[in-house]
Amino acid sequence: MAKKSATLRQDEISKGRISLYIQYYPPIRNPRTMKMVQRETLNIYLHKNPADDIERKHNEDMMVKAKTIHAQRVQSIVNDEYDFFDKHLLDEDFLKYYYEYVKTKPGKWLYVFQHFIRFVDGKCSFKEVTVDLCRRFGEYLLNDATQLENSNVKLKTNSAAGYFSTFRAMLKIAYREKRLKENVNDYIEKIQWEQTKREYLTFDEVQKLIDTPCDIPVLKYASMFSIMTGLRISDILQLEWEHIVNLPRQGWSIRMVTQKTKTQANLPISDEALEWCGKRTTGRVFKNLQRSMVQFPLQRWIKEAGIEKHITFHCFRHTFAALQLSSGEDIYTVSKMLTHKHVSTTEIYADLVSEKKVKSANRISFKKKE
Repeated sequence: MAKKSATLRQDEISKGRISLYIQYYPPIRNPRTMKMVQRETLNIYLHKNPADDIERKHNEDMMVKAKTIHAQRVQSIVNDEYDFFDKHLLDEDFLKYYYEYVKTKPGKWLYVFQHFIRFVDGKCSFKEVTVDLCRRFGEYLLNDATQLENSNVKLKTNSAAGYFSTFRAMLKIAYREKRLKENVNDYIEKIQWEQTKREYLTFDEVQKLIDTPCDIPVLKYASMFSIMTGLRISDILQLEWEHIVNLPRQGWSIRMVTQKTKTQANLPISDEALEWCGKRTTGRVFKNLQRSMVQFPLQRWIKEAGIEKHITFHCFRHTFAALQLSSGEDIYTVSKMLTHKHVSTTEIYADLVSEKKVKSANRISFKKKE
């Protein structure tokens, strides 16, 4: 077997400069790319003919730097340790890498990415993604960040918690792909969620929605479908007719991989729920439905129905759970219909129903005889 060696060499290049590099013999394999490397450019340059003391001093300093790196490389190949290849990767643009994932993810990822760009002032390499930086970004989201569309409105605590959770998911991906040398998530705490009131519609309020015309019919159909199935907006947007199948002894069901949990769901649906889908065709079930419709257009329709509660599209999911439980359905079945991984996640809806039971009990009142 040939003896391994690393030799410091130089090449003359343009503009009177000399480029320094290390030549490996035999070539060594980069453990990350699995490619054989014979030459490592150091990005260190000398003046070929130094014109003054400043340029001569520059050459001396650069040669010291190059010889130091060379000595480190010699030690590394003797010990068969090639992690020095990672140091080049640490100088690469983390934001560019981050954005490649954002393009394939739901809109929330883009919002978090934009907040992170603001925080790092548009520049961040992999070596800068440290525990301290990530911790300070969490503090920024919680204490200083404002809404992207309105700089006068501070982010709510639960928005900060959700955004930081999404950012931590990006850190997990980068570590799994070995772009980060340590699992930063092991050293940073989550932002705690605040307990908030979960709004939902009563049976009578749902009936009001049904009786109230909507300027965007597909929004009404999708909303009612969510109320009757508990599907999230992310799943309704990707729902296609091929996902709705008629199974023997079960009837109509939705079979799809949910966007949030990435699990295969098999959800029975009623004939009435299916009617809100309209005539069966191909492709998307709710064609022309856009995420933007669940903002102002939805609020306008809710208001026109005479409903004073602050209802978002996600509240239709709460409505499904509350109506199911109040009708007597067991919590385990409701949990499965909501595609929750744990029944404990569904228990919050049981609290909604218990509040309803208290109100119901207090409606019965009799006057006592004196």
